[in-house]
Amino acid sequence: MSAISGKEYMNRIDRLKSNVWVNGEKVNGNISVHPSFKGVISSQANLYDLQLDPKYKKKMTYPSPLTGHSVGASYLIPKSKEDLEFRRIMIKEWAKQSAGLMGRSPDYMNTALMSFAAAKELFGEYDSVWEQNVWNFYELAREQDLSFTHTFVNPQVNRSSFYFTEFEDDIIAAQVVDQNEDGIVIKGARLLATQGGMTDELMVFPGGGVTSNSLAYAFSIPSNTKGLKFICREPYSYRDSTFDHPLASKFDEIDTIVVFDHVLVPWNRVFFHNNMELSNKLYSDSSFFPLVLHQVITRRWAKLEFLLGLAHLLVDTIQIQEYEHIQGKISEIIISLETIKALLESSELNSGPDRFGTWVPALNPLYVAATTFPTIYPRMTEIIQLLGASGLASLPTEEDFTSEIKPDLELYLRSATLPAKERVQLYRLAWDYCMSAFGSRQTLYERFFFGDPVKLQGNLFKRYDRGSYVDMVNEFLQRAQDS
Repeated sequence: MSAISGKEYMNRIDRLKSNVWVNGEKVNGNISVHPSFKGVISSQANLYDLQLDPKYKKKMTYPSPLTGHSVGASYLIPKSKEDLEFRRIMIKEWAKQSAGLMGRSPDYMNTALMSFAAAKELFGEYDSVWEQNVWNFYELAREQDLSFTHTFVNPQVNRSSFYFTEFEDDIIAAQVVDQNEDGIVIKGARLLATQGGMTDELMVFPGGGVTSNSLAYAFSIPSNTKGLKFICREPYSYRDSTFDHPLASKFDEIDTIVVFDHVLVPWNRVFFHNNMELSNKLYSDSSFFPLVLHQVITRRWAKLEFLLGLAHLLVDTIQIQEYEHIQGKISEIIISLETIKALLESSELNSGPDRFGTWVPALNPLYVAATTFPTIYPRMTEIIQLLGASGLASLPTEEDFTSEIKPDLELYLRSATLPAKERVQLYRLAWDYCMSAFGSRQTLYERFFFGDPVKLQGNLFKRYDRGSYVDMVNEFLQRAQDS
């Protein structure tokens, strides 16, 4: 097979008939036409179509090493700096389609799977079967252009320092409860499977600091596997109207709780199990962090570009660019954009091969970008609120412009540069970006996208090599003493 079209993606997801629950009801029929899913599934389908578009195909795909057919570029294991640039161009094109608002576009988990396949020998250090399983599944996913949701997070029953889930009488965190000749059996729950129920597969990897062998596993299974259930949060795509909800109606990637009710994972889908050592070194000893962060920071770059354009249009619409405090706010966005862009480019400039021969971007610039963005993004959305001010609080709907009050709206809601309807359309976009349920979720999402910001800072403190800088100061002090 090869890279698929949007229609193929939608047909595959519809055929799965996965066990998905929304607002207390099970999704029956085709999920692609369900009100809570049709907008985001359509948006995801557009991404798949883009990789087959003659205008973009060379940017979005590469020849399969197995068949020579075109396969998705996000599956490419980079072997050179040029490969990293190629991957980044593809990621950026997809990110621009959603203004960077789809944090779980297919390239995210494709990249994660690729990073583990590129380090397949790490799995082989413990069991040659695991190494082969990881590689075989990577090739299957690449050739069939599979889509993935995933989950790393255990339920937040008790976050105290000394709480251990395995001491609970009831099984809460999803764990291995049995194994037999067919595979391992999983019971319990995991959180935050974004896009749960609207992908081919669910990929499960351990979270950090695994303290029990029953929690030390990794695998991937079809989303319609028996015993698997996706429980959705409240959808934010309240209306079909792209005028009233221009972002939520298209890009609401519903987050789900995943329930495993004695789910059987076949042995050929098990990447490892019952191994705390591998579980706790999986991310540090592979190139998961630099490769996945390369995708994440590229998407965030696109997100800041869109945000800058939106801010400029708000300023231009009501002609407030002459005020210095407005210029300062726009400059803040520019500084943030150029900072993230520079860190990304620095990671590529200083890239090199890892111990498995995979060409990876430098981790430090990417980690700085990942640590910085959770503080940048809430400020960026605040700036949109400050620029829009009361204009974001008095917004009529699309239906109002087809009613008898239309003349009033056209008179009182026009701006210096736009007629009323176009001005309201722009302001509804800004509102959906920074004030709606969808926009608020985006801010929370970016705060914690790659984990607790405090832990990210702690990890940066621990991993950053400061030795040469300490030596510089000591040498300076020595010279001062000798002079």
